[in-house]
Amino acid sequence: PFLSSVIMSHRKFEAPRHGSLGFLPRKRTKHHRGKVRSFPRDVPSDDCELTAFMGYKAGMTHVVRDVKKNHGAAAKNSAYEQLEAVTILETPPMFVVGVVGYVETPRGLRTLTTVWAKKLDAQVKRRFYKNWAGSKKNAFKHYAAKMYTLNKDADDNDIPDSARADRELKRIAKYCQVVRVIAHTDMRKLTLRQKKAHVLEVQVNGGKDVAAKVAFAKSLLEQKVPVSKVFAEGEYIDVLGVTKGHGFEGVVTRWGVTRLPRKTHRGLRKVACIGAWHPARVSFTTPRAGQRGYHHRTEANKRIYRIGNTEKPATLSCATDTDLTEKTITPVGGFPHYGVITNDWIMLKGCVAGTKKRVLTLRKSVVPCTKHNDSLQLEAPKGATAEEKAKIERQNIAAIKFIDTSSKFGHGRFQTQIEKDAFLGRERKSPKGEAAAQD
Repeated sequence: PFLSSVIMSHRKFEAPRHGSLGFLPRKRTKHHRGKVRSFPRDVPSDDCELTAFMGYKAGMTHVVRDVKKNHGAAAKNSAYEQLEAVTILETPPMFVVGVVGYVETPRGLRTLTTVWAKKLDAQVKRRFYKNWAGSKKNAFKHYAAKMYTLNKDADDNDIPDSARADRELKRIAKYCQVVRVIAHTDMRKLTLRQKKAHVLEVQVNGGKDVAAKVAFAKSLLEQKVPVSKVFAEGEYIDVLGVTKGHGFEGVVTRWGVTRLPRKTHRGLRKVACIGAWHPARVSFTTPRAGQRGYHHRTEANKRIYRIGNTEKPATLSCATDTDLTEKTITPVGGFPHYGVITNDWIMLKGCVAGTKKRVLTLRKSVVPCTKHNDSLQLEAPKGATAEEKAKIERQNIAAIKFIDTSSKFGHGRFQTQIEKDAFLGRERKSPKGEAAAQD
């Protein structure tokens, strides 16, 4: 009995290997933005919709929300408050500038044709140049003249003719099985130094046939699409991006192997034996020093707690039923290493990959979430108005009671700048223009 209790069952259980081999090779990715390798499964019975979007990581904060577990010991109790970390992504509207049709073949998808918009912004044209400043900036000039020629009417007036573009769209509707749109971000809306837009190919799902997808994609050409048209509050999405880079690291940091004894000759942050004499090579499973971070990663089923838009006053974007303070999502002093959010934004539960300002790809969930629902399940009373029903639905989505907007530089005490000035006895000086107007 004593021997059976100390005998090792198997080494893989008693001393498992350090680090996962599922992410090899651990090297710097070629894709700075998240690359969508697969889109959600198409459901023809649904309405046409876009399946992905792009945003920029601003920072993190925390919220207080009511949670009611549907299982375990907590299910017996009523809802309780829980503090959770959330990530804020700035998501200005994206512009659709192209339509792509794909034909399904035994060897995968094959591009049939691509139809571009008549007018392309300079920020997306920069993506097609290595040296924008030294170029002639004539990208798509001849394409637009060929696909959207000008004809004369009876009164000898110029009228645009998109017959060639329409003919290519009809080819997509006739021969293709998959329709995607080409969209780019609006860098002018952001406070980043970059002027070159990020371009993303987004699949169109839904629609009774391919012609409906093409018609939906055509209606979006040269139009801006807000994030609220793609995602909804309470929805689970996948986040694709590149992790924070840490450069060249040793085996202890990179793989988590155990350090050698203190008196080890020629260093102790090493692997003692990197393999047998034969085979006369180092196995790929042996921990080695090298790149750590800046890897492409996909995190599934991140829940959207709130979507803030610029349609309503920004001072109401963080108000809740229990906290009526008029404040914006930007904390006092701005997000560290990012600044002030002036566009639409979304709030995700937990953390996401990447550093501040990093572009992230948001995709509708490929594998549906099977977690137990941990939000309130309130029902609207009979005869409730549309506003009351929307209020209860919002409570069921996240049941957020408080959103923290205190300063992220140190230990913030105040939720707004007005609250801070009132406590410290400061008077905000009005700008010179306002002073002159008052005089």
